[in-house]
Amino acid sequence: IVDKIRVREAIVEKIRQEAATLAEAARSAHAAATHEENKARSKYETLALEASYIAQGQANRAQELRDALRRYELLELLPFAEGSPIEVTALVTYEDSAGLRRVVFLGPEQGGLRVQVDGTEVVVITGSSPLAQALLGQTLDDEFTFRGKECHITGVM
Repeated sequence: IVDKIRVREAIVEKIRQEAATLAEAARSAHAAATHEENKARSKYETLALEASYIAQGQANRAQELRDALRRYELLELLPFAEGSPIEVTALVTYEDSAGLRRVVFLGPEQGGLRVQVDGTEVVVITGSSPLAQALLGQTLDDEFTFRGKECHITGVM
């Protein structure tokens, strides 16, 4: 059984790494945008302009990641007793009709992020995702349909 606190720690670490990588990429793009060799000598030379757009996009994404990092660091992990409906901060294990077992964490953002915890892959989903829409309000042992497959909820933490 995967520990939800360790899942949050893994999410925080992954976001921290991505933010650091993006911040470095933004600095590199900014340096390219302002480098003497990339200054336009004619109206057709747009390398510096393109690099500045890239730098701005990377800086914006790095800020989004820093904001997400703060939200996850402050995220209160709710306990889920037997019979508690699934909502944000639930760690859900389900199995589909093909026997494939998946573990998802219903987070406030950063859907699609994947982390490894104790050898188990955990995928972050958000409330707006189709899977979360199928899971919200369900409880342990409930059945639901997702992408044409019958699924069974085998764990909720």
